[in-house]
Amino acid sequence: MPRQARMPEQSRISVLWSQYGRAILVLCVFALFIHDIFGTHGFLAMRRTKLEIERVQKDINRLATENAELSDEVKSLKTDPHKIESIARDELGLAKPGDVIIKIPQSRQQPK
Repeated sequence: MPRQARMPEQSRISVLWSQYGRAILVLCVFALFIHDIFGTHGFLAMRRTKLEIERVQKDINRLATENAELSDEVKSLKTDPHKIESIARDELGLAKPGDVIIKIPQSRQQPK
C-alpha cells in the first residue's frame, strides 16, 4: 500500500484561508453593508418611518388645534347671547318682536 503524503488538516485550512479568506471577509462585510441600508430595519426603512412619524405628528397638531377651535365655538354657542342671536337671525330667519324682515330674492342670472 503506497503511502500518500497527506497534508495535515490544519495546514489545509490555512491554505484555503490564505487563498479565499479576504474575499470571503469582503463579501461578508459587503452583505452586512447592503443589509444595513436596504434591510427591514435598515437606513431607508428608518428614514421612511421617521418621515411617517413627522407627518402623523403634524396631523395630530393640526387636529388638536382644530379641536380647540371647535371647543371654543361650542362654548361660545352655549354662553354668548350675541352669537346665539346672530345664528337665530341669519340662519334660522328669526326676529325679535317688532322687527320687520325684508327678504330680497336672489337674481336668477347666470354669472359671467
